[in-house]
Amino acid sequence: MRRIEDVADAIGLPAQAVLPWGPHRAKIRLDAARAPTGRLILVSAMNPTPGGEGKTTMSISLAMGLCKRGRNAIVALREPSLGPIFGMKGGGTGGGLATVEPADDINLHFTGDIHAITAAHNLLAAMVDNALYFREGPDPRKVRWRRAMDMNDRSLRRAIVGLDGPMRETGFDITAASEVMAIHGLFSDAADLEARLGRIIVGEKRDGTPVRAADLSAAGAMTALLRDAMMPNLVQTAEGTPALVHGGPFANIAHGCSSIVQTRLALGYGQDVVTEAGFGFDLGGEKFFDIKCRTAGVWPSFVVLVATVRALKFHGGGDAKALSAPDDEALDRGFGNLDRHLDSIASFGVPGVVVVNRFPDDRDHELARIRQHCAKRGVGVAVCDAFARGSEGALELADVLLATPPSTTLANYTYPLDASYHDKLTSIATRFYGAREVILAPDAKVQLESIEKIGGTALPVCVAKTPLSLTDDSAVHGSPRDFPITVREVRLSAGAGFVVALTGEIVTMPGLPRVPSAARVRLEPDGKIRGLMQGD
Repeated sequence: MRRIEDVADAIGLPAQAVLPWGPHRAKIRLDAARAPTGRLILVSAMNPTPGGEGKTTMSISLAMGLCKRGRNAIVALREPSLGPIFGMKGGGTGGGLATVEPADDINLHFTGDIHAITAAHNLLAAMVDNALYFREGPDPRKVRWRRAMDMNDRSLRRAIVGLDGPMRETGFDITAASEVMAIHGLFSDAADLEARLGRIIVGEKRDGTPVRAADLSAAGAMTALLRDAMMPNLVQTAEGTPALVHGGPFANIAHGCSSIVQTRLALGYGQDVVTEAGFGFDLGGEKFFDIKCRTAGVWPSFVVLVATVRALKFHGGGDAKALSAPDDEALDRGFGNLDRHLDSIASFGVPGVVVVNRFPDDRDHELARIRQHCAKRGVGVAVCDAFARGSEGALELADVLLATPPSTTLANYTYPLDASYHDKLTSIATRFYGAREVILAPDAKVQLESIEKIGGTALPVCVAKTPLSLTDDSAVHGSPRDFPITVREVRLSAGAGFVVALTGEIVTMPGLPRVPSAARVRLEPDGKIRGLMQGD
């Protein structure tokens, strides 16, 4: 790997703005940001299989391929959470020859950002319970603020605290679902961060008056804990391409994008900035446009949509346990899911390009069928095998993108902010999911009425939904239409500046699978960590 000072120098970062964390990591001061001049490229995907389709690998490989073609490209990613790393998916730093490095460090403690966010979240929780102990603050029966940890642990979804009094029921969320994590992804500077933290609503008084973090004098200390975490992290790809890794909200239960300060920083120093949004375009992609772009004042020039042969078969009704087996009929039926997302991209006025992440068991005729389908739609398509070949395997994707005219749209959001929350939810559900209507459960109706009294109606909405389906039922695959979406709960994230609508069986504290990825992780005598990545 290159020395991190050399990586920074290659894109013109001033030396005084680079704070090394060892030889291959650095923090970048916020005052290094300059006016954005680069093109923003969003990488999203069709609805994935449970194992994921390699969006991060494709993002990294595209940046490497663009650099190979002489472009000054930067890849801007989220920080991996320990939840999926030790749960089902393994490490979140790409794969094969398309990785960000040092991968072990990034996948584990990195520069401590997620730990700092967890600490800030739990400091507020401690101050809430301290206020309750001294008979101050919110009504104990109306406390909303839970605790957080960066791990999958279903046993902590519900918990009893306060055996020393007052005793109450609460629970834990994974840090990636914390409002502090969402705020970390959306703040613009230190003052904005503290103001947003102060607006967090932790509960209500007996008369229904909201109690905020600022009322407990917690925002200042929380901001102090996040002092270093505010600064984006600079690393590099396996081929030395500059990479910024910062922020880590999930897209199924949060907004799923890397931080705004990271994106703005990258756009000031790179010709092309490749970033990703979590899960499929119906989740991360929509939230990227309607939440991140609206807050940051940026707009992408292109969207790259990741598809795989196995995901097409999965959504075409193929056997989920035998997706590597030949099944051309299922492959063809799966195009409906791909097309739904291409239509959603087009609705924003941004050109879409399809990239097929090639797996070793993909057959040439299967890839040819995908090319033929995209050609009929008039959409650019490339096959990428950067996992096996590095930047050489991403050159077709880079060439297709460079030949595609960029978007000339400045902003084209799904809904106006002054619309009702029900109308906003309906716009999302009908336009991106293919739903017929949105049904608000009785509790959700009451919660929305309360939110409108406390925070008004002029906030975007963040839908928490299964990533495996366009519906709110993870067992329904393909491209269904005319179904209802039921919102069972609504939460106000006043600091982040959006309303969260929970659908289906989505939970904010995931559990581990029967055989978690943690079972294969080990430290070798030479100090190398094995098993963090699938297939390692």
